[in-house]
Amino acid sequence: MSEEKKKEIVRITKFVFFSISAGIIEIVSFSLLTELSTLPYWPCYLTALVLSVLWNFTLNRKFTFQSASNVPIAMLKVALYYAFFTPITTIGGNYLVEHLHWNDYLVTGLNMVLNLSTEYIYDRFVVFKDSIDTGSSRAA
Repeated sequence: MSEEKKKEIVRITKFVFFSISAGIIEIVSFSLLTELSTLPYWPCYLTALVLSVLWNFTLNRKFTFQSASNVPIAMLKVALYYAFFTPITTIGGNYLVEHLHWNDYLVTGLNMVLNLSTEYIYDRFVVFKDSIDTGSSRAA
């Protein structure tokens, strides 16, 4: 196996584990808001999503992609991803929960799986494509 392929497998593994930690933050905050408030689905989901995005971006920029790129520009690129992802999953999720009576935890879980797969591709090939491994002398 080539060195580049090994590095990419390590990168994907890190991304998955950091995304799992962000998922834990998302589901715990979503659960607290859902169970302890009378808020409808969408503000619970949206708040939880924002918290997990901040966590995930910070860890993945530093440890997964080891990027020394301009943080505000990288954040802007991630914000562009979420400018599309968030309305689709918030409105779609709210429709599934409020009108089709799907379980809100199922819908949130499906959104999390969709987010994991699409965000890795976007981060790898758009946000950090030209700055991978520039933030550390030790390439991982």
